[in-house]
Amino acid sequence: MFNSTGFIALKTIWIKECTRFLRIWVQTLVPPAITMTLYFVIFGSIVGDRIGQMGGFTYMEFIVPGLIMMSVITNSYSNVASSFFSSKFQRNIEEMLVSPVSTNTIIMGYVGGGMARALMVACIVTLVSFLFVDVRFAHVGIIVLTVILTSMIFCLGGLINAVYAKTFDDISIVPTFVLTPMTYLGGVFYSVSLLPDIWQKVSMVNPILYMVNAFRFGFLGVSDVNIGVAIGVLVIFTLVFYGVAYQLLQRGVGIRS
Repeated sequence: MFNSTGFIALKTIWIKECTRFLRIWVQTLVPPAITMTLYFVIFGSIVGDRIGQMGGFTYMEFIVPGLIMMSVITNSYSNVASSFFSSKFQRNIEEMLVSPVSTNTIIMGYVGGGMARALMVACIVTLVSFLFVDVRFAHVGIIVLTVILTSMIFCLGGLINAVYAKTFDDISIVPTFVLTPMTYLGGVFYSVSLLPDIWQKVSMVNPILYMVNAFRFGFLGVSDVNIGVAIGVLVIFTLVFYGVAYQLLQRGVGIRS
């Protein structure tokens, strides 16, 4: 897919992106671990003891996959959104667009860096969860596939957000008013089967529901949705977001003046 020049460019962007978040690891990798620890203590231990079981598992076991997925979503999105917008704000991205570097290389470079951060955070949160519960791995292949597709989707989403953003404040609008509500309503802390029929149908429109349930199926072997449908939804969103990001960069939307 890449010639030697394209591969060097891809590797350079990827290394730059990884160096960027690793250089400030106290701000990028430590906060998710602290936040998820608080979730485990409050929702898992304190609230969970009163809830009891859910879906045949302890409440702590039930929410672990959702909490890991929540950290993946947040970090995937924020890493690429902030990094790409910073490059656009400093006009570094213009140099990249006029260079002999393909649009695919630019997208994959930024997405690769965001996925690296998301996967590192996922590993950290998983290790934290071992302190509170015996984590199960029912289908490792599903876990890996789901976390890769989900992180890719939200990396692409962050890139699209950064393309349209005109100020740094615009970067926080989507996470605050879109991602956070969708995440909390995506079955992280509860089974959709507990909802009334009308709200179950409404929940089925939320793509994060499919991500969380596919990930939970990988850990516990249970899901509120058909696992084949869930993976299909992730693949479709990945292709659509990639196509949108590609067209935006090709046309220079929000970049070329």
